Amino acid sequence: MAVPAQAQGPGPEAYAEGGVRRRAGREPYLDNVKFVAITLVVFGHAVWSLSGDRPGRAAYVFVYAFHMPLFVLLSGYLSRNFWRRGTQRGLRLFETLLVPYLVFEVAYAVFRKLLGQPFTLSVTEPAWLNWYLLALLLWRLSTPVFQRLRAPVTASVLICLAAGAVSLPAEFSVDRFFGLLPFFVAGLFVRPRHLAFLHRRAVRAAAACVLAAAAAAAVLLAPLVKRRWVYFRYEYDTLGLDVLTGTGMRLATLVIGAVLALAVLALIPRRRTWFSSLGSRTLYVYLLHGFVVLAARELGWLDLPWMRGPEGVAVIAVSSLAVAVTLSSPPVRSAARWIVEPPARALFR
Repeated sequence: MAVPAQAQGPGPEAYAEGGVRRRAGREPYLDNVKFVAITLVVFGHAVWSLSGDRPGRAAYVFVYAFHMPLFVLLSGYLSRNFWRRGTQRGLRLFETLLVPYLVFEVAYAVFRKLLGQPFTLSVTEPAWLNWYLLALLLWRLSTPVFQRLRAPVTASVLICLAAGAVSLPAEFSVDRFFGLLPFFVAGLFVRPRHLAFLHRRAVRAAAACVLAAAAAAAVLLAPLVKRRWVYFRYEYDTLGLDVLTGTGMRLATLVIGAVLALAVLALIPRRRTWFSSLGSRTLYVYLLHGFVVLAARELGWLDLPWMRGPEGVAVIAVSSLAVAVTLSSPPVRSAARWIVEPPARALFR
């Protein structure tokens, strides 16, 4: 991410680009960031089952405070030149976001039915993790507007704060679109030199201290924090807050999310690592890991008595890493390409 944009493969998003072939000389930093972020996503979805107890709740609140801001910030960074890359950008959005969204809406509905749950399918209201594909579609469509505004980040923050005062529909991920909008817009205006600054020794040391302090705060304050506060989607009334308090709370979560996301970016290595190549295929992890988490919940693996403690959080952390490595591996990509990257272009001339 702290590299020239031309060194990066094209992608419709930070984590939803499975079909880009790696190029010779590709800078590994963005791939490192993507792999770390997608592993945190897997961990967050899995540790939710333990969030009723203090260790699990602390881990859940800590990760959710920044992992989606990081996710969306990187999406914005990789969207800077999306509309400048020639023609057929609309077709690109269709085949890389809309088609996978429709395919996995059906796939998750069928899978839930196989697990004994009711069959529910709503094309307009995303099922679980599929919300990101629609939100990214909307963010991408809004990119030209924000790139022409005089104060785009300020405008996006004001829009986000105002959106919390009204009841927004979950259809088409509208609530998430507004709730996380500032991070996407900020990403549009991040430049490689900004990210290079994060890797100065003093900044990295400060980032480590910030993350350590945030983790300690999560342990101490976890029982007091409502999970909905870190979802960046609910209106203030739903959170039990008046408009003034809710505005302050949302602004605080935006600041905390941004600071922690930048701290994580500062600590991720820029050199090639053992997971750099895995970070180029995180769309597979994102779309497929839900099946693993849902199955683990249904089988009761996440509800075992001995999981209710720090050891359970540690097991989930290790398992999340294993799932991310497995789902981004070449064998899984080869087997699942037909569903993750359906040949949508064949529909067009």
